[in-house]
Parts: sequence; structure tokens; C-alpha cells
Amino acid sequence: MTQSHNKKTQNVNIKKLTLLAVYTTIALTIFTVESFLPPLLPLPGIKLGLSNIVTLWLLMHTKARDALLVLLARILLASFFAGQMVSLLYSLMGGLFCFAVMTLLFCFLGSRYIVFISIFGALAHNLGQILIAILITQLPSMLAYLPVMAISGVATGLFTGLCAFYLKRHLPPKTAWPL
Repeated sequence: MTQSHNKKTQNVNIKKLTLLAVYTTIALTIFTVESFLPPLLPLPGIKLGLSNIVTLWLLMHTKARDALLVLLARILLASFFAGQMVSLLYSLMGGLFCFAVMTLLFCFLGSRYIVFISIFGALAHNLGQILIAILITQLPSMLAYLPVMAISGVATGLFTGLCAFYLKRHLPPKTAWPL
């Protein structure tokens, strides 16, 4: 390999790392701002999940691996900054379930159905959180909370999906920063 090829590869890697850091910062900022908003309902575990817009955006414009890296970095940093490491398990399980479902659906449906993908991602996130709650508490009765979480998942997934849809629709392709 030539020296110019190595330098070019290094520049691409630095650009990619920088862009992933920017997306992580955006997702973390959205998460932080959302944490200051009053709860949607006086029930635990129900929030909009606005930082998922970044995950949806990345699934539309990058490789799934890049979207996963940003998601994991956001979850780890948010748990660290919030000082609530116990929430790390809930966020991680929900985030991984959500990501797996959205990535699978995205492979088959593409970005045209991003709202549908977002709704199912939110439902998977809620299922992941319920399952980790059952593992931690050893109370299978936690499944009784699933219908409430499902209703909220459809509503919040619809909202974040619409946000991602309109973001894609109104931002020119050059602002997508594909990696």
C-alpha cells in the first residue's frame, strides 16, 4: 500500500469517528433535554424516547453497525451522567430489543415505513424493559404492566417515527452526513 492510500484511509476513519461522536452528542443532548420535561403520565417507564430519532436517522443513512455504536455510547454516557447506573440495565435491554427489531424491519421495509418501524421499535423497547424488570425483581406479575407500556409504546413510537419521517423529508441529502 502506498503512503497516500494509508493517509486517505486514516482521513476517512477520522471523519467517520467524528461524525459518530457528533451523532452521539446529539442523541445525548436530546436525552438530557427530555429528562427535564415533566412525565407524560404519572406512571414509571413512560417517556417519549426522543433520542431514538437519532437511531432512526442513522438506520436510514448509515450502516446498522454505526447506529448501534451511537446507541450504545448514548446509553452508557446517559447512565453515567445521570448517576443512575441501575437504569443502565433497563435502557440497555430496551435499547437492544428496540434496535434489533428496527434493524430487522428496516432491512425488509426500508425507510419508506419508518413510522411503522419506529412503533415496533418502541414496543420492543418496552418489552425489553419489562423482561429486565422481571429478571431483577423475580416477579412475573410485572407482565401485567405490559398493556400500559404497549399503549404508550404505540403513541411514543408514532411520534418519534413521524419526527424522523419529517426530518428526512425536510433536510436535504447533503445534511445527512452519510458515513
